This record gives sequence, C-alpha cells and structure tokens, in this order.
Amino acid sequence: MKVVAVVRDLFFVARIRETARLVGTPLVFARTPEEIAAQLAPEPPALVIIDLTTNGWDYDAIFDALAAAPDVPVLGFTTHALARETQPLHARCRRVVTKETLTQELPGLLQHGLAA
Repeated sequence: MKVVAVVRDLFFVARIRETARLVGTPLVFARTPEEIAAQLAPEPPALVIIDLTTNGWDYDAIFDALAAAPDVPVLGFTTHALARETQPLHARCRRVVTKETLTQELPGLLQHGLAA
C-alpha cells in the first residue's frame, strides 16, 4: 500500500522519496487539502506522514481532508524547538516524532506503518 507524505521541505522530500524507493514502498506527495483528498480514494494509504513545521499551510483544512479517512494513521513530525508551537496539532496525529526520530525510523515506517 502507498504512503502519502505532506511535506514541503526539500531535504525531507528527497530523504523520504529515496528511502521509499529503497524499501519498495509506493509514495505520493500531496501539499494541498485537495491533493490529500484525492489520495484517500479509492484506496486509502497505509500511512500519512505530515510535516507540522511548514509555515503558511492551513493545517485545519489539511486535517479536515484527512478526517475523510479516519482509519488512516497520521504520523506528524516536528522539531525539538517547535514542539511547543506545534502542540495543538499533535492530538490530530496518531503519533508525533521529531525530525531526528523520523530519519532513524523511516525505513520501518514506510514498510510497516505505525506498527513498526
């Protein structure tokens, strides 16, 4: 099953794309609520990975789009420095990790979702 990444940071786009390629996981990037909604149908992804630190994103609209598939686990990632600022979004994710943790766990997350 595919993974959807809601990420704009070019470093993490490249890292997630390359890791998905190496582990053989289909990956799609979405950056707008409309793109996210399109990726939820007809077959929902196994996991959605979302960067909680992107300025200018309408996170309410993004999470509203994700609410259309309540069984799809959402993994949010943030930084230690922004953990307090992104705290209101944490409850809308199944799990939240730092960028460092995401980097360490990415192969397993892409292969096995949050069961990794």
